[in-house]
Amino acid sequence: MTSPNDSIHLKIRRAGPDAESRVAEYDVPPQAAASLLDALRWVRAHQDDTLAFRYACINANACKECMMRLDGKVVYACLAKLEPGSSHTVEPLPNKPLVRDLVTEIAPPKERLFAGEDDDDDE
Repeated sequence: MTSPNDSIHLKIRRAGPDAESRVAEYDVPPQAAASLLDALRWVRAHQDDTLAFRYACINANACKECMMRLDGKVVYACLAKLEPGSSHTVEPLPNKPLVRDLVTEIAPPKERLFAGEDDDDDE
């Protein structure tokens, strides 16, 4: 059985592209945090519905949507395990344009939906 001292403490770096960076802190029950992604989903559902992160769990470890930094290391949030009673720092990917909070632009510019489209119409 787990005690309240077993909660997992997350320090999440949050910002927008034009906003000051800040750290928000959340405590997550260990039973809600089998992975970092589970913990983030729990925070968004129970504590802060404004927290932004990306994931698309269609094929395990095939999407690469949930990449972020956990304690300074780049990880897949869906695979990163958290221990009861632990404290972690969660940040967006380094050297990638920030969209918001933990969401960064991960697709190369040529692969983005509207990237490189010409505004000139041939009509």
